Amino acid sequence: MAKVKTKFVCQECGYESAKWLGKCPGCMAWNTFVEETEAPAVKTKGAASAFIHKKEKPSSIINIESSHEARISTLIPELDRVLGGGIVPGSLILVGGDPGIGKSTLLLQTSHALTRSGLKVLYISGEESVRQTKLRADRLNALSEHLFVLCATNLVNMEEAIEQIEPDFLVIDSIQTTFHPDITSAPGSVAQVRECTAHCMRLAKHKGIATVLVGHVTKEGAIAGPRLLEHMVDCVLYFEGERHHAYRMLRAVKNRFGSTNEIGIFEMQEAGLKEVTNPSELFLSERPLGVAGSIVVASMEGTRPVLVEMQALVAATNFPSPRRMATGVDHNRLSLIIAVLEKRMGFFLQNQDAYLNVAGGVKLDEPAVDLAIAISIASSFRDQPTQAYDVVFGEVGLTGEVRAVSRIDARVKEAKKLGFKRAIVPDKCLKGWNPPKGIEVIGVSTVAEALTAAFGR
Repeated sequence: MAKVKTKFVCQECGYESAKWLGKCPGCMAWNTFVEETEAPAVKTKGAASAFIHKKEKPSSIINIESSHEARISTLIPELDRVLGGGIVPGSLILVGGDPGIGKSTLLLQTSHALTRSGLKVLYISGEESVRQTKLRADRLNALSEHLFVLCATNLVNMEEAIEQIEPDFLVIDSIQTTFHPDITSAPGSVAQVRECTAHCMRLAKHKGIATVLVGHVTKEGAIAGPRLLEHMVDCVLYFEGERHHAYRMLRAVKNRFGSTNEIGIFEMQEAGLKEVTNPSELFLSERPLGVAGSIVVASMEGTRPVLVEMQALVAATNFPSPRRMATGVDHNRLSLIIAVLEKRMGFFLQNQDAYLNVAGGVKLDEPAVDLAIAISIASSFRDQPTQAYDVVFGEVGLTGEVRAVSRIDARVKEAKKLGFKRAIVPDKCLKGWNPPKGIEVIGVSTVAEALTAAFGR
């Protein structure tokens, strides 16, 4: 009897070793090696790879005919926005998110919406039975004769069902539960995830089936499995949000067919996910008026302007090291703005705790929110409220200057639409631009000028 050969594989990056190691040399992670049985290599006849079905000769790129395939609209504008206008036929999309955030709900609603366009959809679930999926569909009212449901985890059985139904849109929930019988490792391992994803990619490209894979995430929030998984797919979407809040955000971190700056905002309701067409009005619905430490900032999420409330709380501390805590913005950005206020404005914040929060659970990562951070901290420190219908934006430099930002017209137009009376903006943005009527636009060049405009002195 032949001796069974084994190897140790890192479950984070796929590094292989002949013996167990406590620390992976590839990704420097601890206790990630799992013993797996080495499967004998399968020799292919003729083709060097299963991806190649026939030999092709290199062609000049000028002589290649390009076909402009129309995108498939999901009939969900927020999802189409994130995807860049719709689903590209033959594309492979990876959707990740925390457990219970609503990934399966979103994809089941998308599947039902596509059937209304006359497309045939196959929804394969490896985590729920067909009866459980039917219960979810009843709650979401996602019932259609063109929506087919299968409970399977064997990739060979999945391929047989795909050959039988020939769908236009395929959902596999999830890739971590899928396994190929020719690979000896357990489902969810690096080898299984890599090979199953490669098989799905070949299937999507050759048959032109738009395929969506659901991926689990780790405790750190990254998609579980090797990093190669995100490189193989065409689009990577993250479904984010707090489990205790009703709002969910769909964000693209990779998209070969569109921008990665767009976000889609949904609200979780009893009947499923509902699109939020005006997120600014939603985020400002509970904003208190006339309270110190609160200011509204106009931020850009892709091509969409979003107005959110920036809250700051500055309180004296008895400890030698004051605390700095930020939610929704970069912690280092908060420390930088506090240093600018101390050095350039003379604020004594060395014995003050500073807490910063973006209301609504939104994450802002653009420099245009710097001016709002500075004004909200100054408002709380002075215990002096700003005007209730002011909106601000601008980047703050280390010398205290306010730098220009992009898309000032879209930001001011959104503020005017929501009833704001004044906008404090960088004065460099006003060159060659005529502000709209109905809102006062104040240009400032330094933080000192911005604070004078916000507080009146």
